[in-house]
Amino acid sequence: MGALPCTAWSRSRTGWEHIGRYLGTIEALVAAGLTVYGNDHRGHGRSAADAAHLGDFGEGGFDLLVQDMVRLSRIAREENAGQPLILLGHSMGSFAAQEYVLDHSTEIDGLILSGSGALDRLVRLVSSAQPGQNLLNAAFEPARTPFDWLSRDDAIVDAYIDDPLCTGELQPASAVSFLSAASRLSDPEALRKIRHDLPVYLFSGSEDPVGEQLEGVRTVIERYRQAGIADIACDFYAGGRHEMLNEINCSEVQARLLAWISALLERRRSRPETRPT
Repeated sequence: MGALPCTAWSRSRTGWEHIGRYLGTIEALVAAGLTVYGNDHRGHGRSAADAAHLGDFGEGGFDLLVQDMVRLSRIAREENAGQPLILLGHSMGSFAAQEYVLDHSTEIDGLILSGSGALDRLVRLVSSAQPGQNLLNAAFEPARTPFDWLSRDDAIVDAYIDDPLCTGELQPASAVSFLSAASRLSDPEALRKIRHDLPVYLFSGSEDPVGEQLEGVRTVIERYRQAGIADIACDFYAGGRHEMLNEINCSEVQARLLAWISALLERRRSRPETRPT
């Protein structure tokens, strides 16, 4: 693929999991010539001090989780001087990536959002839910498991359920911290601070409840366009659920992801040093 870009990877959702669940996609990116950096967010996977701290962002909450992403991306750039940097955020990590670009869009060469949506719309849905209601799985009831919303691949869902580093919920203070980011992510003035020439790629399953069956994803796209961002591409997958990177057609999803990255690199080669300072 020519130049070797760094992809700083951020993932998670309103519960907790770990980056090892996306090893297949990471291997595909590396095989294509990319250098991949990734981390478990605060309170996720091996970043948690112990089981009691799973789902706990700690003092500083979601904002410091985003700052962790900033630090990781700067490490990636320092260790790969002169190479383009693409930020990929999945699920809760995609909302962290949305916050990242409000202040740091000049530090990356492309933004990829997977399993994303409009956080303010999700907050409204959560606030109207009945106690104990599983909003994410509601569209799939009667369901085989409480996590059918993740993927149509039963093996992926079962592995998630059996993984001791998965299935839990964010601790209350961390959940509040996360959902409190909604107002800024939807603020037109904040969105206008994103550099207008930032290439953005979104992909989502048509049945992803986090993306509100694409309505939330389309809301994000429209907000970015209204903020002046012109280079926006998307792929929507009919029947796909939340984790398109772990879906039954994940090979197709990976191929399209790599095609977008390859096209971005080709454009960058023809216009070197385009990142604003």
